[in-house]
Amino acid sequence: MPRKANAARRHHIRRPKRRVMNWATYDAALRQRGSLTVWFTDAAIASWRAAPRTTPGGQPNYSDLAITTALMLRAVFHLALRQTEGLIGSILHLLGLDLPVPDHSTIARRARTVTLPATPRSTSGPLHLLVDSTGLKLGGPGEWLIEKHGTKKRRSWKKLHIGVDAAIGRIVAATLTDRDVDDAAQVAPLLDRIGEPVASLTGDGAYDRTAVYAAVHERHPDAAVVAPPRLDAVLSDTAAATPTQRDRHILAIAETGRMAWQRDSRYNQRAKVEGQIGRWKQVVGPALRFHTDQAQATEVAIAVAVLNRMLDLGRPHSVRIA
Repeated sequence: MPRKANAARRHHIRRPKRRVMNWATYDAALRQRGSLTVWFTDAAIASWRAAPRTTPGGQPNYSDLAITTALMLRAVFHLALRQTEGLIGSILHLLGLDLPVPDHSTIARRARTVTLPATPRSTSGPLHLLVDSTGLKLGGPGEWLIEKHGTKKRRSWKKLHIGVDAAIGRIVAATLTDRDVDDAAQVAPLLDRIGEPVASLTGDGAYDRTAVYAAVHERHPDAAVVAPPRLDAVLSDTAAATPTQRDRHILAIAETGRMAWQRDSRYNQRAKVEGQIGRWKQVVGPALRFHTDQAQATEVAIAVAVLNRMLDLGRPHSVRIA
């Protein structure tokens, strides 16, 4: 056990126990997440065929909604593209619908250009944004060579950055970058994907950067930034006259301690974004399956839509018990 010699000096925080108060409703919502009627809706059937184009070129057979439905089914049920084609064909046959079935090549090609519809927030008021990042593994010949020939292992992965609405738990922004991109560098792109006013941005110590405060202040001047300063953090030159947000964090930690600062600043809400990352890895998977950048960006957007739709079907309402 790490730091076993200092066990008596460490904080011992008992894991809180919670009780779900709407278990019957939440249990039904969990079952509904696997229902085909959720993913293959009447709206998808009605808008299956693409609208005729007026510009020169071939006529598309499938609307963006049809391709999005296919990609959602692929993500939820962890299917290959050919299996997705077979599933859609069987559903259309059972429903008695005379609609064309997109082949696997069309799904893969349209995944690079499909546009997903924007979904509005279900609540009003300023947004309290929680940000974090995680790694998504890449498939391809590199992993195949390791299994086949036992060559030198080389980790291939990309970094996913997400922003979560603290009030309702929905993912409101997501970006995909190379693995060497700093977390703080993606705060501005995440904020640019959000049209609502932001009241606060909360992240871990990786977001304790001057550029983060500047990006938030530039777009939302009244927003607060909650990020734990480093242990060796020092006050700015203007702390005595006009302390910055970071100065106030440092002073509060020095006066009341880091644990009290986490409670008073509501920094502990950041656990919600970690929970969303856990849901992503469990429901969607820990890897990206497409190989091109454009298709991978669509894959991330599809995963966000899937997780948000599952959350809209029902959420647990729990209370803490002694």
